[in-house]
This record gives sequence, C-alpha cells and structure tokens, in this order.
Amino acid sequence: MQAWPKPEIPSLPGRGSALRLHDTGTGTVRPTSPGDTALMYVCGITPYDATHMGHAATYVAFDLAYRVWLDSGHDVHYVQNVTDVDDPLLTRALETGEDWTALAGREIALFREDMTAISVIPPRHYIGAVESIPLVLEYIAKLQSAGSVYEVDGDLYFRVHSDPSFGSIAGLDEQKMVEIFAERGGDPDRAGKENPLDCLLWQLERPGDPSWDSPFGRGRPGWHIECSAIALDHLGPTIDLQGGGSDLAFPHHEMGASEAQVATGKTPYARHYTHAGMVRLDGEKMSKSRGNLVLVSKLRAAGVDPAAIRLALLAHHYRHDWDWTDEDLRSAEERLAAWRAAVAAPAAPGATPVISAVRAHLANDLDAPSALATIDRWAEQTRLRSGASGADDRSSGSGVRDLVSALLGVQL
Repeated sequence: MQAWPKPEIPSLPGRGSALRLHDTGTGTVRPTSPGDTALMYVCGITPYDATHMGHAATYVAFDLAYRVWLDSGHDVHYVQNVTDVDDPLLTRALETGEDWTALAGREIALFREDMTAISVIPPRHYIGAVESIPLVLEYIAKLQSAGSVYEVDGDLYFRVHSDPSFGSIAGLDEQKMVEIFAERGGDPDRAGKENPLDCLLWQLERPGDPSWDSPFGRGRPGWHIECSAIALDHLGPTIDLQGGGSDLAFPHHEMGASEAQVATGKTPYARHYTHAGMVRLDGEKMSKSRGNLVLVSKLRAAGVDPAAIRLALLAHHYRHDWDWTDEDLRSAEERLAAWRAAVAAPAAPGATPVISAVRAHLANDLDAPSALATIDRWAEQTRLRSGASGADDRSSGSGVRDLVSALLGVQL
C-alpha cells in the first residue's frame, strides 16, 4: 500500500538530546534506547470515515518522536498498518450500500492527503490488513505450534494467558479487562471460549462477509494478530516503540504484544508502549461511532492553514486528554501569524538558545507546549526589537524557521 510524500526536514546545527518517553507499562518517563535505527510501529486507521482531530493528534505525537530521533542522530524505521477489513468498515459499507473496498480506498486516500497537509512523516512501510493475510496465517501457525490456539465453532482463538506477562502493559485487573474488552470489539461472553479474554485470530467465513482461503478454512483475520504479524515481519521481534491512542493500550496492544511474544519466544515485544490522550468534543471522546467529529479535511476545505491545525494540536501535551474548541484554532492561527512575522523580521534575537531549549523540551517526553512557549518568547522579543537600531540578523529568523520545520513540523 502506498504511503504519502515525505516533507522536507531541514538539518539543524549540532545534535539533539536523547529522547525520554512515557512508558505505559511502567508508568514512568524513561529514556528510549534505540540502536542506529529506531524501530517504531504506530497503529493506523480503520478507513470507514475521515481523519478527525483525535487521529491527527496521535499521528502528530509520534511524528514528534520520529523527528526527535532524527535530530539526535538515529535513522527511523517506522511501520503503520491500515485495518482495511474489519467489522466497523463492513458495517458502515452495509449501512451506506457502498462496496467496502471502495469505501476503504476513498478514506485511505483522504487520510494520505490529511497527513501530507499537516506534515506528518510517512512510514517506511504502510501495510493493509488485506495484503498482510499471508503473514497473519504464518503467525497463527506459529502460535498453533506453541500450543496457544484453540477452536470455537471453526473460529480460532489465542490463549492470552499463554504469555506470562499478559496484563503488564495496561495494568488492569481481570474484571476490568473483561469489561473493556466487551466495549472495544471483544467477545468475552462467547460460549465455548476457555477464557473470556482469549482473542480471535481467524474468523470462519460468514454469509456476505469478505473471506480468504487459508489452512484453517475460508475466513478473515482477527484485529490484534494483524498488527503483530506486520510489525514482526517488518521490524523484527523487539521494537523500540509501540504507539497509538490510549484506547489501544487495552485490549489491542496488550493482546498483540502477547501474540508476538508467544509466536517468537522473545520478550519484550516493545521496549516502550506510549499512548496519546483522547481528544474530546463537548466533553465526549471524539469518535466515528459517536459522530462528534472535527475533521481535518473539512477544516482544510474551509481554508484553514494546515500549519495552524498542527499548531492547535501541538498546544496540548500528547499524553493529556483535552477538548477541541474553536478557540484552539483561533489561538493557533494567531500564533502562526506571529511566528511568520518574526522569522521575516530584519533583526531577531539569536537562534542558538531557542534551538537548544526546544530540543530539550521535546526530548523530555515530547513537551510540545513548552517548546511552543519558547518560540512565542523569541517571536515577542523579535517584535519588540523591530524598528530599533541594531545589526540586521536575518540568519536568526532563518534558523528558527528551520527549527520549527524540522522539529515541530510546522511550515513557516
């Protein structure tokens, strides 16, 4: 599957600090420790609707991690999936009367346009669930060989407790896991399951559903094994960062990690599990199922500068839940105008201290709000100096423009 074009990323003088990130499993902010190449997997969209602010906030957050790693001297091998066959997509297609493949294709194309507009660096591998089915079958067979698979009416399930570390990512007790599993696409009450938390690997063909041939009968893959198979195939048994929204910590990341660890016999699957907060609208989580969406594409169509959209997202720390308001966008547009005026000014304070401060803030668990405040102060100092006598220092504005582009992904 095709990703989107890579934005230009200017080189900055010197080298940035090592990235420290919050890890959901330990509940602490701790150093990342990649080799020459940082390995990152971030879960992608289920393409039955357009990119809303919750999606955009998540992908911008991990785009920051990518940029900080680049700035500190690492290459980055980033992989993202697209769940282009799953119950929500098929349900939406049935409701609208549209072919499910056409629906998915249209929304994936729109997602690419949105990511391009807000300057998100594309993954090296952008992989659909459908094209990964051969990989899924391979890893189901490995789980079978490990004795971790059983059948319920022809469907195959993974014994989650065959991984001794199951439950260590989200840190939930068994009862809470069962409750959340039921809310987020699981089937804890299905008769015949050995444990309510065991998760679907392969679903036997249902009337009217798409299906594919397999050694286990015609059918389609479960949700969690899709991401496990893609990540293991493209990144190997241990990755540096598994990312996504906080609603994916359980069950998706918990179950996917256990599948990967049992299939490979290696732990940990990821050295960091990092999750972005939820974006709300009027106090409710922004989600497709609720329909309370602020869409990137609609803002763009209304003439909103994509750089302002990105700045509105960066004004909130990635781990915090927050409410989208019209004021967020107004403030971002004002900030963008102030920054653009500052970098174009004939005289400005030196860029070196600003670069150092922004690097330090972003290396500290992607503290974008503090980075933005640093550039605000520089822009205000520049405004106050405008018209005053002094040396013409256009290089300072150019240096900050490159900084903002390279590390914050905002085009001035």
